[in-house]
Amino acid sequence: MANLPPALSGFWVTFSTMFKHTVTEQYPEQAEEFPPKPRFHGRHQLNRHPDGLEKCVGCELCAWACPADAIYVQGGDNTTEGRFSPGERYGRVYQINYLRCIFCALCIEACPTRALTMTNEFDLANNNREDLIYEKQDLLAPLGPDMVPPPHSMVTGTTEKDYYEGKVTGATEQQRNEVAESHGAGATSGGEQV
Repeated sequence: MANLPPALSGFWVTFSTMFKHTVTEQYPEQAEEFPPKPRFHGRHQLNRHPDGLEKCVGCELCAWACPADAIYVQGGDNTTEGRFSPGERYGRVYQINYLRCIFCALCIEACPTRALTMTNEFDLANNNREDLIYEKQDLLAPLGPDMVPPPHSMVTGTTEKDYYEGKVTGATEQQRNEVAESHGAGATSGGEQV
């Protein structure tokens, strides 16, 4: 083979691969057989604290770190009547434009509260451009079994530092009652309708 001209040796590589067995993953028919790898970076998710308060404090560092300018954040101030996160502020408006996102994860690295992470969800195709701009309600993590939906007060006797150090483990009865009073009969308790 050393005596062949370079063009013929290139054709030999093509010719030899024609007879090799190809492996094709049939998607979406066999999607459950080929799940994404655990470290795969897919759709973003805004996380919550164990009692249901949001981790996002509206600092906009993720938007500043995004090289594609795909993230828009507008912070809001927490009040005693409407607390969405521990501390002074929360992310009032949060949008990610998946038409622009390059999934580089720089926003994840910039987040000081670990509010923004990436899930394994990869199937983001759509035939409507407007549906690929995810709003805050699309990005928020679902409520767990021991969470109550905000707004509600922080766990009594705790500070925002206690939240970020992981000392809060779930919603208290006081928080459940507060949410039940503010939402009426449609309030949730422990992730289920009461």
